[in-house]
Amino acid sequence: MSGVIVAMRRTLLSCTSLARSVRSGLTGLAFSALLPAYPAKAGDLLFLDVITTFYNFTHQEIAALTAAFSLLGFSVVAAILLMHTRVRAAKSDAGLRAEIARLQVAADRYRALLFAEPQILIAWAAGDNRPQISGDVSLLVPPEQPQRVLAFGTWLPPEPALQMDHAVDGLRESGESFLLHLTSSNGHAIEAMGRAVGGEAIVRIRELSGLRRELAETNRRHKALLEETEMLLGFAAAAPWPIWAKGRKGELTYANAAYARAADAASIDDAMSRNLEVLDSDDRGAMERALAGHADFSARLPIVTGGERRIYDVRAINIGDGSVGVAIDASEADALRSALVRMAEAHRRTLDQLSSGVAVFDAQRRLAFYNDSYRRLWDLDRAFLDSNPDDSSVLDRLRASRKLPEQPDFRAWKAKLHEAYRAVEAAKDTWYLPDGRALSVVTTPSPEGGVTYLFDDVTESLDLARRFDGLIRVQRETLDSLAEGVAVFGSNGRARLFNPTFARMWRLSPEAMREEPHIDTVADWCRPLFDDPEAWRAIRAAITGIENRVDVPLKLERKDGSVFDCMIRPLPDGATMLTFQDITDTENVERALRERNEALEAADQMKVDFVHHVSYELRAPLTTIIGFAHFLSDPSTGPLTPKQAEYLDYVTKSTNALLALTNNILDLATIDAGAMKLELGPVDIIKAIEAAAEGIQDRLATDRIRLRVEIEPNIGSFVGDERRVVQVLYNLLANAVGFSPQGATVGISARRTDRAVVFAVSDSGPGIAPDLQDKVFDWFESHSHGSRHRGAGLGLSLVRSFVELHGGKVRVDSIVGRGTTVTCDFPTDQAAQRNAAE
Repeated sequence: MSGVIVAMRRTLLSCTSLARSVRSGLTGLAFSALLPAYPAKAGDLLFLDVITTFYNFTHQEIAALTAAFSLLGFSVVAAILLMHTRVRAAKSDAGLRAEIARLQVAADRYRALLFAEPQILIAWAAGDNRPQISGDVSLLVPPEQPQRVLAFGTWLPPEPALQMDHAVDGLRESGESFLLHLTSSNGHAIEAMGRAVGGEAIVRIRELSGLRRELAETNRRHKALLEETEMLLGFAAAAPWPIWAKGRKGELTYANAAYARAADAASIDDAMSRNLEVLDSDDRGAMERALAGHADFSARLPIVTGGERRIYDVRAINIGDGSVGVAIDASEADALRSALVRMAEAHRRTLDQLSSGVAVFDAQRRLAFYNDSYRRLWDLDRAFLDSNPDDSSVLDRLRASRKLPEQPDFRAWKAKLHEAYRAVEAAKDTWYLPDGRALSVVTTPSPEGGVTYLFDDVTESLDLARRFDGLIRVQRETLDSLAEGVAVFGSNGRARLFNPTFARMWRLSPEAMREEPHIDTVADWCRPLFDDPEAWRAIRAAITGIENRVDVPLKLERKDGSVFDCMIRPLPDGATMLTFQDITDTENVERALRERNEALEAADQMKVDFVHHVSYELRAPLTTIIGFAHFLSDPSTGPLTPKQAEYLDYVTKSTNALLALTNNILDLATIDAGAMKLELGPVDIIKAIEAAAEGIQDRLATDRIRLRVEIEPNIGSFVGDERRVVQVLYNLLANAVGFSPQGATVGISARRTDRAVVFAVSDSGPGIAPDLQDKVFDWFESHSHGSRHRGAGLGLSLVRSFVELHGGKVRVDSIVGRGTTVTCDFPTDQAAQRNAAE
């Protein structure tokens, strides 16, 4: 019994294996059963492909498979019933083994029928990553390595292998069916079909051969043709150009929407039903004649579209019994062509205005264009140039006229010049002509194969360059010989030029300066001698700044005791020049002079302070003496002897003179201290002159001097300090009387101008030498010049001070031996007087 059970187990295992094989083999039939539901998700073309795949099975295969399935089902059921019957009946083991052997033979026969055609089945159960591979794997991989079938890259090119991977992944993950026609690495046509059947993902791979391959190729071409036809129809319908087709008799068989719009038709059907045309009768006749002669028609014609006349490129060809045509809008191209023609003409006119000679040779090396400067440059005949000579002929004529550079091998030189026709980039050269001229020649190859020559007379430019180089050398030598340090920095802050003096002043290396260091670097090098951040910041700002470019003077006192005068001057080209002058000696002398001047000013101030102090100290006792002198001269105090009266008169005169001197000193000190204030008011000119003259009457009588007074009638008055004006006139008259000899005449005059009242006092004394005229207004300057005048030298100082306080001026006109005239101008402008008084 155990033997029977073992045999039954083996039979069941064989049946199970056979069932799996049959199920895998029947995948094709399952595909046919599933196909009616698939096209609902795909397009018509895919449906056609599926139907084609279904018909790939021959009628014999379908019949055989149907019989195999029927027999297989019947055999399996019968075997199971027989086994149950045999078990229950407990028949002998020999009969059971015979029945199992018969069932095994039947299963092998059905397997052979299923795999009568070479193919490979790969099945993945749900949730199982291990595939079941059946069939003839030797179609693609070695039989001993069936698992290599899953490595699609081993038997497919890279792109189809990637396509197969994506299809299998989609089948296993989401049940997406696929049908692929591929070409293996060895060139065989392969069909791969994937479907989800009974919860398993099944892939069938087989090689297409014979009739199947031809049918598959026919289906592929038919599908491609349909796609191409649909694409062309869609393109023609969407194209913006009119497209049409005509039959044998010229009737319109096809038109697109653009054609209908161009023909002013309501629709495409309207255009076709009415057989509307877009070309006029003449152009249409020309097209029909060309097509009737079995020739293609091509022309640029005007077509009126939407009331607008536009230019179209019309093309028409014969196809079969009819013809097709297209009209492409060329209005913009035609406009661009016209613009290009106009631009070319404008360029020609522009080139004619150039001073440079221009000659354009075409690909055949013939002269295509030249401007008038080219003709004048080479002095060529216009008729010769208009004949479109070739490049060699032009060069030969120029050589015959000795207008080309002298060459030892002219043929080689010309061949090298003509290499420009095969060159890619422009070349530049300089020709030195026998007549002394120098020409810059630029040869530019044209993409079309020609060459453009550009000639510039650079004789003057080269001469200017030589002269410029000479000037630069002179400038260099001049800078190098200067005692001042000079450095020029560019707008980027880098040193562009310097002289040796600059390097010596700052103890810099000339080699380092030639590297064009930045101003910050130069400042760091100079800090051991001069470390003033503010000064270096100002220098840097002046060099690198773009605004407020003005001269900036600086004085640099270095740590070694030297003093430099620095001037920062912007240059027109954006650079900045620094100049350094060593003014150490000058600064020392100036410092000494300044200290001496300060000492002198201090001494002078000390003198003024001393005089001022002494004058105040003298005034009190003088007042006492004058008071007692008046008291003694009063008769009420008692009679005096003649001698006493004489002595008392001497005392009175001396004290009065001393008091006047003291008052004058106090007035000058007050003016110097800026404390003098004028008491402005109306000044009667005549009364002021009379008051001043009254003060010198005794001196006029003593010296027998006559006073001449000249006053303009109706001179009136002016605004001023009356007491100071009288004091000025008195001092001038007293000074004139003192320098005049006995019996002489002293004059005083007054006149009015537009802006001032002018007083003039003259005498006939010895005069003042020119070198002393500027000193007569200084304090304590007194020169008798042989006259009887004796004084402290303060009268004219007071005169100038009081006149200037009024905003006026004093001048002295003197001739030695003939006398002196002092003129005082008092302004009548009250504002000027107030400003001067303040």
